[in-house]
Amino acid sequence: MLPTELLSHRQNGETIIPKRLPLDSRNITLANDLIDCFQECVGKRQGELDQILLDFEGDRPDFRIIRGLAHLLKSGFCTFEIVSPLEPIILRQKVFTTSAKLVPSPEATKQTLSNLSILLSQELKREILPQDIQNGLYADLFENRILTQFDTPDAESLIHRYNLSQVQGIFYRATNIKITAHRNVPGEYKLLFRYLKLFQLMAYIEGDADHGFTITIDGPASLFKSSTRYGLAIAKLIPALLHVTKWSLQATLQTRDYYTGASKQGFFSLDSQCNLVSHYSADKTYDSMLEEAFANRWDKLKTDWVLEREVDLIPIPGSVMIPDFRLVHPDGRNYLLEIVGYWRLEYLQKKFYQVRRSDCDNLILAISERLNLEKAGVKLKDTPAKIIWFKDKLSPKAVLEQLDS
Repeated sequence: MLPTELLSHRQNGETIIPKRLPLDSRNITLANDLIDCFQECVGKRQGELDQILLDFEGDRPDFRIIRGLAHLLKSGFCTFEIVSPLEPIILRQKVFTTSAKLVPSPEATKQTLSNLSILLSQELKREILPQDIQNGLYADLFENRILTQFDTPDAESLIHRYNLSQVQGIFYRATNIKITAHRNVPGEYKLLFRYLKLFQLMAYIEGDADHGFTITIDGPASLFKSSTRYGLAIAKLIPALLHVTKWSLQATLQTRDYYTGASKQGFFSLDSQCNLVSHYSADKTYDSMLEEAFANRWDKLKTDWVLEREVDLIPIPGSVMIPDFRLVHPDGRNYLLEIVGYWRLEYLQKKFYQVRRSDCDNLILAISERLNLEKAGVKLKDTPAKIIWFKDKLSPKAVLEQLDS
């Protein structure tokens, strides 16, 4: 996404309109030229790339567009790495300690680098040249990081990402968002709710899979203290929403007058005909490394129980609960498994509220022992579910034991 200073919006009355780049020959040429700059800089320092981009920008009037496209290329398609024989801070200690024994001079510098190259070559069992030491000495500075990989996009994909980022920036200052997901394929709802869950958004959900859902989300500007992090989480939801076939969105925004700085209200709307393109995969993703690790370990077990990924929507008042897994046995038995490992107070309160209201008699909760349930006001005796405790990793064998019991 784009930082605030690279967002371009205009206001028509109370309606906010983000800037979008048309897919014309001019913009495609501009995108291709920038992509070429990055391709030519693979293996070079970030400082060299920044200078090339600065020269490319020159005094062009469209410099904000250039900076926006370059920012997206850096953050989404580049891999910058610290290239040094040792961690730079350790390397500096060795160089400064060695050089302190000699009188400063160009000859002493050469001698220090030569001595250290021999010493490090022996320690690391590979050839370390004096130039490697000199290059690695301050390799941890941003301008000295090396562009080791560039996943080259095509020009149209880059422009689509730019247009989407401009729209995402609208939601940094949202106070209220209402999404109407009309009747769609149930799998599309699950993908949308999974991202709601992944980004820990505070949402009120009404409806059902047969008629559609209305999702009301509190924006970052409606919190007791405005949260940029929460605003980014809402913005990250938009590419997921694009995978839903039919939907509409209305947002209320808190903006400031350009001339007076006074706070004022703005509005923004979007729907499934917006022609934005998502870069999110429509494939199943895991909400956490904890879930992914559990699923991978389960695959190695020899058991008749089959682990299925997020297949049931459990409607509850004001929300929808999507357990992480379903466990199905050939004899017809099935259980839902929810892994509770996230610590945030609001999350825990909401999670156990959902469990109590779900009216589900085949639910298993795997709860981390590291969570402070008492502080969150959670009382397990009111929880209608089987409980499994775990520390750092959830053991598939512990789940099997609960199933067999």
